[in-house]
Amino acid sequence: MSKEKIDFVMIWVDGNDEEWKKEKRKYTPSANSDNEDNRYREWDNLRYWFRGVEKFAPWVHKIHFVTCGHLPEWLNVNHPKLNIVSHKDYMKEEYLPTFSSHPIELNLHRIEGLSEKFVYFNDDTFITKPMTEEDFFRNGLPCSACGFEVINIKYDPVYYDVMVNNMRMINKNFDSAQFIKKNFSKIFNLRYDLKHIKSLLLLPWSMGFIPGFINPHLPNAYLKSTFEEVWDKEYELLDETSKHKFRCSQDVNQYIFRYWQYMTGKFSPINMKKQGEFYYIGQQFEECCNALRNQKHKMMCINDDLTQISLDEFEKYKNGLNSAFEVILGEKSQFEI
Repeated sequence: MSKEKIDFVMIWVDGNDEEWKKEKRKYTPSANSDNEDNRYREWDNLRYWFRGVEKFAPWVHKIHFVTCGHLPEWLNVNHPKLNIVSHKDYMKEEYLPTFSSHPIELNLHRIEGLSEKFVYFNDDTFITKPMTEEDFFRNGLPCSACGFEVINIKYDPVYYDVMVNNMRMINKNFDSAQFIKKNFSKIFNLRYDLKHIKSLLLLPWSMGFIPGFINPHLPNAYLKSTFEEVWDKEYELLDETSKHKFRCSQDVNQYIFRYWQYMTGKFSPINMKKQGEFYYIGQQFEECCNALRNQKHKMMCINDDLTQISLDEFEKYKNGLNSAFEVILGEKSQFEI
């Protein structure tokens, strides 16, 4: 029997849906928006997410599967653990339609029947090895690794701006010095990996203004009450982001809820390197497929960084990745017809 009532939330879009594409073409992204094709591309690997949950996390209480209304034809919509959620079921009419994950994420707490403790998955994050409730929640608190980081613009200026907006909001609402004093053992914890040494190096600056947090790009454990608290404190900012049709530089994203849990001490330290790993499918294709076949990690984020490739090249990547999934998740699950 499950020790915790923990739900999973998965958001998904079928980038091949012609009706969805027709609706999307009605709207023109602003100059500071992110509307790249790889944000919506369909890899035909969703069934492996459900197989992974059934095989490696059978203790999950409920799966809330969130889409704009379309569903994969193979999905068993009558599975007792499955709750099909359309955007219109929990988002305000003025926020719809949206083609950005940010509004969809920021409003998840409004899903009817969602448990207080839940884990949020993007559709590029998979469970690939047995997991327990304690991998996500301990002593009633979400498991995470709080570490300081300097925000890097890298190749994605919109993402950089969103991270800056997140930290601006956090530093406005909290005293960083008080946060560090109250949570010192959680921030500088022996469970963490070597990446967190940077937290010590950034400590002198973080006492006055937290520059940023490490983002592991893996499923996040949340308390629904945290979403409600942040909306209460920062309604205008979250409301404005929720009105944006596409990702843009004025947004905040779901990380603010994880950061808020840090700042209020509502998290349990865990080594995220032991939880999973992030892979760029284009840059790390063979490494990613080998890690998948050999079940190197409990969870994997397989990020689509293929921005300029032909259809034939994409099919090669897709077939290769899904062949690797078949090695460990080749058996049909009860979530499939």
